[in-house]
Amino acid sequence: MKKKLWKRGVLLLLAALFVVGCVQTEGLAPAVEAVTQSEIDNLKDNASDLGDQKDALQSQIDALESDKSKALEQIELLDKQNDVIRQEISNTESLITNYENLITQTQAELEDAERQEAEQYDLFCKRVRAMEENGTVSYWSVLFNATDFADLLSRLDAANEIMEADQRVIDNLKALQAEISEKKATLETSLSESQAAKKELESKKAELESQIAKAQELAAQIEDGIGEYEEALEAVEAEEARVQAEIKRKEQELAASLPQPTAGGYIWPVTTSKKITCKFGPRTHPITGKYSNHTGVDIGGVGYTSNILATKDGIVLEATYSSAYGYYIVISHGSGNTTMYAHMSKGTFRVSVGDHVTQGQVIGTTGSTGYSTGPHLHYEIRENGSPVDPLQYLPGYIQSW
Repeated sequence: MKKKLWKRGVLLLLAALFVVGCVQTEGLAPAVEAVTQSEIDNLKDNASDLGDQKDALQSQIDALESDKSKALEQIELLDKQNDVIRQEISNTESLITNYENLITQTQAELEDAERQEAEQYDLFCKRVRAMEENGTVSYWSVLFNATDFADLLSRLDAANEIMEADQRVIDNLKALQAEISEKKATLETSLSESQAAKKELESKKAELESQIAKAQELAAQIEDGIGEYEEALEAVEAEEARVQAEIKRKEQELAASLPQPTAGGYIWPVTTSKKITCKFGPRTHPITGKYSNHTGVDIGGVGYTSNILATKDGIVLEATYSSAYGYYIVISHGSGNTTMYAHMSKGTFRVSVGDHVTQGQVIGTTGSTGYSTGPHLHYEIRENGSPVDPLQYLPGYIQSW
């Protein structure tokens, strides 16, 4: 019996000493909350909302698919759907970044917790060895070596404090172990979800490529102008005429406040290619035999990542979307003098209507939106209100038509 009490006393005293030794290391060091779960949850909610938008657009596309005369409307819906997919890609990339930051953060916190646990365990073992080597202190002596009743009460209070301290040690160890377990679970979940997000990102990129190809194929069918697609080709021409009329109208409204333009002085709108795939001027459709007039030039070989430059100082007249021109920007360089940049990628506009731009300033990125069979930049110049051949201002161009 005395032996058991002695062991209990030793453990209680060790616990008390252990608590004193742990006062400075108790608890985890505060971690910098670079990433929170709520931020990840918000990104997941965004992904859900974008998925709903994409599905709604797909329903509209499906409803038009059998009507060849509305192919241009389908292209517009596909462009909008592709914009949503690009947002999904951006959202997923942000989610992956947050997961990676959370993983790094959790790993640091886990390492800190495990270090503290190892230090405390090492301290406990050292104190146990020291008490075993001493062998003179017992819990019994704490209570029964009192010199008088007052001393006994004092010793009883000390014993109670030792027991409370013992419980605090146990609670602290349990809390520390629980936190380590939680950190490990969080780390495992984050690693798993990060891998899933990376797979989802690849899937979204493949989906975007497929949808872009679908829009380009539809534009190619309209370009062929065969059968039912002749109506769609007429719709393209009508849309182009509407846009050109709108540009002229807006420029006339601003004419009084615009300076008198100077002829020439343009630079290339891109630096990645000088390949001209379609020239300026009248042309006859090879299938339908219909006459049309190309009011600008098409610059090919630009891909989806080439910066588009303002070719002259001016004010942004339009920055919007048309089913024929896709996303496009028009810059006014003075009364009757404008430049147009069409088939741009959505979300890459670097300027807004009313902005003053300088020659060489990046205004957006090349793409294949609207009536387009592949990535290129449609570029046109108007002087004195009429379109002129841009090739007279684009030295060193490569003919490819």
